[in-house]
Amino acid sequence: MFQTFDVQSVPDQGPPRLKALRAAMAAKGVDCFLVPRADAHQGEYVAPRDARLAWLTGFSGSAGFCAVLQDKAGIFVDGRYRVQVRSQVADDFTPVHWPEVQLADWLNEQMPSGGVVGYDPWLHSVNDINTLRTKLEKAVLQPLDNLVDVIWQDQPPPPAALFSVHPLDQAGESHDAKRARLARELDAKAAIITLPDSIAWLLNIRGTDVERNPVPHAFAIFDESGLVDLYCGEGKAADVSAHLGADVSICDVGGFLDAVAQLAGPVRIDPDSCPDLIAQVLRDNDIALKEARDPCILPKARKNPTEIAGAKAAHARDGVAMVRFLAWLDATAPGGTLTEIDVVKALEGFRTQTNALRDISFDTICGSGANGAIVHYRVSEQTNRPVAQDNLLLVDSGGQYVDGTTDITRTIAIGTPSDLHRSCYTRVLQGMIALSRIQFPKGVAGRHLDALARAPLWLAGLDYDHGTGHGVGSYLSVHEGPQGFSRRSDVPLETGMILSNEPGYYKEGHFGIRIENLVVVQEAAAQPGDDGRDMLAFDTLTFVPFDRRLIDVGMLTREERDWIDRYHADTVALLGERLDQEARNWLTQACAPL
Repeated sequence: MFQTFDVQSVPDQGPPRLKALRAAMAAKGVDCFLVPRADAHQGEYVAPRDARLAWLTGFSGSAGFCAVLQDKAGIFVDGRYRVQVRSQVADDFTPVHWPEVQLADWLNEQMPSGGVVGYDPWLHSVNDINTLRTKLEKAVLQPLDNLVDVIWQDQPPPPAALFSVHPLDQAGESHDAKRARLARELDAKAAIITLPDSIAWLLNIRGTDVERNPVPHAFAIFDESGLVDLYCGEGKAADVSAHLGADVSICDVGGFLDAVAQLAGPVRIDPDSCPDLIAQVLRDNDIALKEARDPCILPKARKNPTEIAGAKAAHARDGVAMVRFLAWLDATAPGGTLTEIDVVKALEGFRTQTNALRDISFDTICGSGANGAIVHYRVSEQTNRPVAQDNLLLVDSGGQYVDGTTDITRTIAIGTPSDLHRSCYTRVLQGMIALSRIQFPKGVAGRHLDALARAPLWLAGLDYDHGTGHGVGSYLSVHEGPQGFSRRSDVPLETGMILSNEPGYYKEGHFGIRIENLVVVQEAAAQPGDDGRDMLAFDTLTFVPFDRRLIDVGMLTREERDWIDRYHADTVALLGERLDQEARNWLTQACAPL
């Protein structure tokens, strides 16, 4: 039973929740408590029960953490959220530029000698804690029960929805075959899997435990023979038990740590995603650990032919919805009556009309004017802006379909764009085209290609503070590792990997521009004069017009113009016959040759 605190009885040191947390810290004898945006499964997305960072600080971004001391509370966010965080958190929280400033370095400056840093070992990975422990100079780490849970008196209950079967005709491989294949390469007595999307992929199941992401909350122990013990909430696997069969045992989640303590080593854990508590239990029971990547990560990222075909079908369906939306927007926006919320509702309506939408793949980003410069902006009643004339509208959205997950961004001119709008948009488009067209040797990683998308902006002294692209799941998480386009992405790209290609430019207080297509890695076609190297290339999945009103044709090379014209011709060929006459006429105009 957690102790509770009367907020009114603690010193006046900030917002009530922050004051209550500091009182709980004092009662436990810790000088600092860490509040990450994470849950025990270490996925990117969290259920309402686990939204501790947002509850404490007001910050709603999908990445970040807070370090609370008695006299200061640092909230660490990356470049996507630096505008957003200032608008969402009280002055009692100090935004810290992360990863430029590392947590250990900040704590070394802020903490007293001998100070104690408390943390919930379920919510921090093995690598996070090992790195912090190594770099802390004056303070020590102390695992604790979660102190936010101590003070969060109306904390939502854990998700309770049932799991569902992901059918073989969409998965492309049975879970028996996946388990057998991965077991042959396990190189350990067992592996502990905590990531919801890994468990979903391995067992061909899905869930609704996290909003917008069809993943189940569970833990899995995967042994060297291919058997799996699946630990989840009571009754949650009732509808998938027959599908899972005799080789997958369904167990109560309450017995998970006791089962971990009984394993024979070596036990494989992924130090980037395994909660620190699990490693503690293994060490406390003298069970040998083998640190290696989650065995599902790379196989899940390499989409099979069925999944790629499903992705193409989902993108064609989603493209129809997007074209209908853009045609509606062009017809409606000149009236001057639309707001950002109106646009979001309309777009979701067009996706719903496909009669195949399971959910949107994330909360739609729809920023008019200055709101478009907030990279992960989410419109609310408080921030809702009119879709004003002579402004840019940035719309980043996606759908979850049983055959694929989509993610697309288009920036649209409302009224007459300025020369600055057009030059910046064209540079962003040039970067997207450069990445779309490139072919590259096998072994190349995303960090080697990231600069291609930035080069046109760099030539003008411009840049953007987010990665150029992320991996995307197959009716799974819209953000899926380990592949990506960024300076930190060192995973070699392989055939079947799906990624977003989304350079941007953001002028704070004025406008934002982002253009995004999804691409899949494929074998490159042979070129005249090549020397026989194994080369890869990208096949574009997303087909929706770019806004020709924003393209400065004089800035383009002949190759870039030809690429755009081919892309638009392919868009008409793919989508035209699926549209009603009015939307088809709009599409034909939008895709006219430059």
